[in-house]
Amino acid sequence: MPDRTYKVLFLCTGNSARSILAESLLNGLGNGRFKAYSAGSHPKGTVNPFAVEALRKSGMPTEALSSKSWSEYDEPKAPVMDFIFTVCDNAAGEACPVWPGHPMTAHWGVEDPAAVEGANADKRRAFAVAMHQLRNRIQMFVSLPLETLDQLALQKQLAEIGKSAP
Repeated sequence: MPDRTYKVLFLCTGNSARSILAESLLNGLGNGRFKAYSAGSHPKGTVNPFAVEALRKSGMPTEALSSKSWSEYDEPKAPVMDFIFTVCDNAAGEACPVWPGHPMTAHWGVEDPAAVEGANADKRRAFAVAMHQLRNRIQMFVSLPLETLDQLALQKQLAEIGKSAP
């Protein structure tokens, strides 16, 4: 069991697809070292069914997923985050709350699979692409030696992960 569990919040505007995927992926791949959450600046209120389908197909946890406002994590009783990642360009450009504990932040933009229109096969493909990109970034993140990196080096690594190719 890890000495410390890092708390990570993934932000997106609607909190129905990308941030949901990232939350589940980190909780599934983090080996107990991480507790992931997700939220949105303007949450849709429901989780996209294609996100749930893609996660289940990959064996990732889906039972606790919900679309919620980022204001839930700005409350006095909310968990204090160690890291906050925006996964959509809209959320990255919005004025975020001042987060308790001053977590490290980075932008890991991913194309919105929920914006894809057309046949269900096209939508499933878009969710598979987003999951693949997020999985790669999360695997890079969980492999970082967080305990040994200084703040500057860690911030640089987080930014580089966000720039990584799909």
